[in-house]
Amino acid sequence: MSDDIIYLDFNASTPCDPRVVEAMLPYLSDTFANPSSRHHRPGQDAFTALEQARSTVARLLGAASSTEIVFTSGATEANNLALTGAAEMRTGNGRHIVTQVTEHPSVLEPLAHLQKSGWDVTELGVDSDGRIRLDELSGALRDDTILVSLMLANNETGALQPVVQAAVLARERGALIHCDAAQAVGKVAVDVAALNVDLLSLSGHKLYAPKGIGALFVRRSRPPLRLVPLIRGGGHEYGLRSGTPNLPGAVALARALEIACADLEAEMGRLADLRDRLEAIIVGKLDGCSVNGSTTHRLPGTCNLSFAGIEGNALLASLPDLAVSTGSACTSAHPQASPVLLAMGVASALAKASLRLSVGRFTTANEIDRAAARIVEEVSRLRLTRFSHWVS
Repeated sequence: MSDDIIYLDFNASTPCDPRVVEAMLPYLSDTFANPSSRHHRPGQDAFTALEQARSTVARLLGAASSTEIVFTSGATEANNLALTGAAEMRTGNGRHIVTQVTEHPSVLEPLAHLQKSGWDVTELGVDSDGRIRLDELSGALRDDTILVSLMLANNETGALQPVVQAAVLARERGALIHCDAAQAVGKVAVDVAALNVDLLSLSGHKLYAPKGIGALFVRRSRPPLRLVPLIRGGGHEYGLRSGTPNLPGAVALARALEIACADLEAEMGRLADLRDRLEAIIVGKLDGCSVNGSTTHRLPGTCNLSFAGIEGNALLASLPDLAVSTGSACTSAHPQASPVLLAMGVASALAKASLRLSVGRFTTANEIDRAAARIVEEVSRLRLTRFSHWVS
């Protein structure tokens, strides 16, 4: 990336950590064999490396066994496998699923597809902090509810959902619970046993591993959870995800998790300090600037700001030296008011005048100060320009 661009879009994607690249490189050239080719030594070596990576991911997520980790191409595939796989397997138990309106499209769209096939989907609203109300979840659960899907952390606001409490409610009604943790893993503590979830999705490129690798935790106890696979053709990944395993990606994901978990507490504090510094400068120097979402139950490196009196896309265009966004990277090609912010009760005009700023491992205090100054400068300029046009 150019040195004159300040990157503040770590929720969209992260660069590969050099330590992750170093761990992955041997599996691109030396140990390159197919892990399924266990009839010869190179294939056995590849298989051993794959299973070591699986064991590492399982251990760091608090899984009971490495067999509970299924490698995928990312969280989108993991979400699709979790939702459609569980729904198709449990059709005889009911056809009702509960989620929330602010979920990522990789959850909402598979559920919309299931609705077309006769499934009943309830989308819970959220409060002004962007969090579900547990009493509304309790009221939405029915005897035929087979699955509850709640993201752990929102990709736009960083809002953390009460997944632990939601899991208790789901289990009381005999429903499974799935958690999209793509934005949370590596940023806050994520333990599948502590969360008490049945399914959990994650993505490598959100935690300094390469794109194209992710994983799905699938509970194998109490009793073993079975899913209908999305991809068939070879029986890989315990029959849940056919296709030659991405060995370099799996090794990279395991190493990225090791690094993130080893530094987690210190890094959480550092990122929170940088985020708070960024918000304090901008909010302190600009009237009509508000923080969207919870300021307590959120990721340490995420802030979402609205600026009254301007258009978010105009602000983005005026900041070519900053890599920031107006919302989810998956919907940025279709500029509109963020559905997440609208669901939180943010007025449409303010929702359209918002920026998502996410800091990461390589963000410095100097970059924070420079970025804050540029945002203040451009918001002030755009407001002045708009006022000048109005009075003329």
